Amino acid sequence: MVYRPRKKNARLSVPALSRLPQALAERRAPRYSRFPRRAVAVAVALLFWSLEAYAVEMVNGVGMEFVLMPAGSFHMGADLNFEDGAKSETPRRQVTVSKPFYLGKHEVTQGQWVAVMGDNPSRFKGRDNPVDSVSWGDAQAFLEKLNRREGTSRYRLPTEAEWEYSARAGTETAYFFGDDSRALSAYAWQGESYDRGSTRPVGGKEANPWGLFDIYGNVLEWARDWFGENYYESGPAADPAGPPAGAARSIRGCAWGEEASSCRSARREGLSPDGRRFDLGFRVAMTAEGF
Repeated sequence: MVYRPRKKNARLSVPALSRLPQALAERRAPRYSRFPRRAVAVAVALLFWSLEAYAVEMVNGVGMEFVLMPAGSFHMGADLNFEDGAKSETPRRQVTVSKPFYLGKHEVTQGQWVAVMGDNPSRFKGRDNPVDSVSWGDAQAFLEKLNRREGTSRYRLPTEAEWEYSARAGTETAYFFGDDSRALSAYAWQGESYDRGSTRPVGGKEANPWGLFDIYGNVLEWARDWFGENYYESGPAADPAGPPAGAARSIRGCAWGEEASSCRSARREGLSPDGRRFDLGFRVAMTAEGF
């Protein structure tokens, strides 16, 4: 795995960097530094400025790019004063994501799926198009093989809370760009005819403020949680992970054939874990270490 700030040709070890503030607080240089304390302090300031300006990214052995999502709190669910949300998206409540995590910059592509699984189940073929027509169970099989291939256990699906937190990217509006859906075409492949349209290569539209592409549009995305119609009424405020059991798994985002109202950050629905749709794929999360 290669860690890097989003700056050309830069490389950075995130776990090592995370230990520097503690070392400075103890008024000593880290053991792996040969520089005076003042030089280390300047280096740390510059590195953390770089992290703030250029969100840390990671690339794995399959070429999947990940962006570091910071820990934080947000309002999860639909604001019915300003958007036409479903009952399952209410009540809107404050939720905390207590730990940083990595999330795929793009939806999993067919090229990445074939590199891990060896076949391509997608209806709309294209190496850089998102994989489609995969069930929740299929996604789990992919993650199991990817973890084995990479020698880790950190790859997983994002929870609903992590997905919405990342989609909102610090915003409170129906979409991360505001409440006016007329701007959606700059960020999402959507609104096409299901009879004539199809998926598109990932990354063809603008990213959200946290560097995620196609978080709206292209394909719907599986989440890790069991789907609960009334889960928001009783779920925990810290790191909610869905009901303990259910008949359906959660789906987030929207697809290329859906209307703008379905592409809101709060939109959610459920589907049987063995269900497959030609407008449904997934995005991979990865547990962060060293924080």
